[in-house]
Amino acid sequence: MSLSKPSTFTIVKKQYSYKLQAYIQVFMSLVFIQMLGILFSFNGVGMSGGGSNTLGVNVHFYSADIVIAFTIVWAIISAILITTQAYRNDDFVFITNRLSSNFSNILFLLTASIVGGITAIMSTYVMKVLMFVMGRTEYLSSPIAASEMLFGFGATMLYVLLGTAIGYFIGTLVQLNKVFVVLVPGVLIGMIVLGAGSMNGGFFLEMIKFIFMESSFALFFIKIVILVILLFSSSTLLSNRLEVR
Repeated sequence: MSLSKPSTFTIVKKQYSYKLQAYIQVFMSLVFIQMLGILFSFNGVGMSGGGSNTLGVNVHFYSADIVIAFTIVWAIISAILITTQAYRNDDFVFITNRLSSNFSNILFLLTASIVGGITAIMSTYVMKVLMFVMGRTEYLSSPIAASEMLFGFGATMLYVLLGTAIGYFIGTLVQLNKVFVVLVPGVLIGMIVLGAGSMNGGFFLEMIKFIFMESSFALFFIKIVILVILLFSSSTLLSNRLEVR
């Protein structure tokens, strides 16, 4: 029996390195999802038009919005899958506990969020290249300032990271008790319906506006980071109640 006691940092580092290689299918699914988003984006995300008796003009707007939305959905689903029993059993290849397992999962999801955010924004250039190759040269693109591009990268990564935190929290709840498989969607749908029927939008929609309709990037960053920390911390605490293998 070895008398050496590995530190939590060492265990987390090994688990994180292992998951980057073992969970490669997560990134493969990201490629598929984003390609699907690009395909849906070819008709544009909006349009406007006008004209006279002799001239008509239609303007189509193209952006990475659909790809970003698909990426956020991918983030939520991937985070939920990581909390399942099959993925949790992979941690027992190492000397581990709930804390180190959660830390390595969070680091993996953080990495996935960075990759997903960057590739989602870069999909805009992929669409431009594909349009050029397909001969659709009538489309013009407006230049994007470097600062706007950086804010776009940052905001997208935060959105995807929030998606992973929400998915990880939901997945932990489901592993704790299967009744949450029905309860969580029911609560979300109920809040949306009640909010839509309310004159002022309801608490749920007001909360969404408070978090996402923020003009200051610094405040937006703080709000998202606090929410992500709360979700991951809650997931870590709840996971301690799961049965021991």
